[in-house]
Amino acid sequence: MKKKNPFRINLSDSTASREEQLHSFAILNLGLVQSLSSGVVSAEEALRIFYNAENCLYVKKKLRNREANEVMSRGVQLADLFEMLPVEKASREFFHELEAIRSLCLRLLERQRSSPPTEQTAV
Repeated sequence: MKKKNPFRINLSDSTASREEQLHSFAILNLGLVQSLSSGVVSAEEALRIFYNAENCLYVKKKLRNREANEVMSRGVQLADLFEMLPVEKASREFFHELEAIRSLCLRLLERQRSSPPTEQTAV
C-alpha cells in the first residue's frame, strides 16, 4: 500500500532566478492569505504546507529580501495566536496579520514592476 505524503511547498525546489522566485513567492502568499481568510486552509495547515523551517531558512539565505523574510516570520506565528490569546482577540489579530502579509506581498510585486528587468532576451 502506498503511503500518501501530505502536500507541502518547498521553495528550494525552484530553479527560477531570484527575481522570478520573489515574484512567485508573493503570488503564492497572496493565494495563501486568501485561503486562510476564507477558512479553506487553517493556520496549522499553512504552517505545515508553507510557513515551515525549511522555507524560512531558504528565504533568509537565498532570497535575502526583507519583505519576504517578514512574510515568513508573520506566517510562522499565525497558529500561535490561537494558543496565546482569547479567541476573539486572536481572531482580530489573525486577520490583522493576514493583511500585513498581503501588504508586504503587494509591495514586493510593485517593487518588481517598477525595477528594470535584469535580463531581457532580444527579439
